[in-house]
Amino acid sequence: MTDFWSIWISVITIAVIVGCFLLVTRTRKSEIHKETTTEVLAHSFDGVEELDNPLPRWWFNMFMITIVFGIVYLFLYPGLGNYKGYLNWTSTNQWEEEMAHAEKHYQPVFSRFAQLSVEQISNDQKALQIGQRMFANNCALCHGQGGVGAFGFPNLSDNDWLYGGDGATIETTITNGRNGAMPPWGAVLGEEGIRNVTSYVLSLSGQEANAKLVAQGKVTFQSTCVACHGADAKGIAALGAPNLTDNVWLYGGSFEKVSHTIRQGRAGVMPAHKNLLNQDKIHLIAGYVYGLSR
Repeated sequence: MTDFWSIWISVITIAVIVGCFLLVTRTRKSEIHKETTTEVLAHSFDGVEELDNPLPRWWFNMFMITIVFGIVYLFLYPGLGNYKGYLNWTSTNQWEEEMAHAEKHYQPVFSRFAQLSVEQISNDQKALQIGQRMFANNCALCHGQGGVGAFGFPNLSDNDWLYGGDGATIETTITNGRNGAMPPWGAVLGEEGIRNVTSYVLSLSGQEANAKLVAQGKVTFQSTCVACHGADAKGIAALGAPNLTDNVWLYGGSFEKVSHTIRQGRAGVMPAHKNLLNQDKIHLIAGYVYGLSR
């Protein structure tokens, strides 16, 4: 925050507090009656009259207590521009302290399972319970409860894996993330080429397609697509290229969806969690994910 805005905020804040104090005290001093009275003010509405009673003492005291509280608060905590407060408190520091306390308290629980392999964790009920809760907090937003996935987000409960489904690979994926990219082929293939390749790709998974278009699409596929998807179209895990011969589709398996994927391409990002979770926690989540498809 610049000095100008710091001073601006401080002046307004102090002015409001001083104004509240003056309003309450001046009003108190200008009261005609210091005790309860039956004298009526010179106005009424619909039979309702206002008595000229003074401000109740408890109400006045509450105003003063609030003002004092505000002054003490602004002295102890940040609230006046760049002034950090006598206690030097920040929400970030409090969060870090609470996280450090939680890490110290719960780390022995996580460390207990660090010696187990991902595969062994998938068979340990206690570890799975912990992994499930962490999955719900960190992964379910994209992959859904139970890892069933959504449009553009892989289903983790089947046995179809883009980068491999062994324990070590799953843990690597969670730790470092993945960046998947299907380049757009619209400008290269043209609409006719896209229609042909789409027909061939759909035929690979047993869907009905025009035989002539399938034959033409196969030729194009073998010259442009095999580098990523392989000659057998079963995909290459090292590249994250999907198997096109099964009936599992990340972005939909209809003619329109597949042709859109070929024409426009796709970009999928799995964020790295190594800066969000320590390795022991990632290890437990990997074990839970591994067990979803078993």
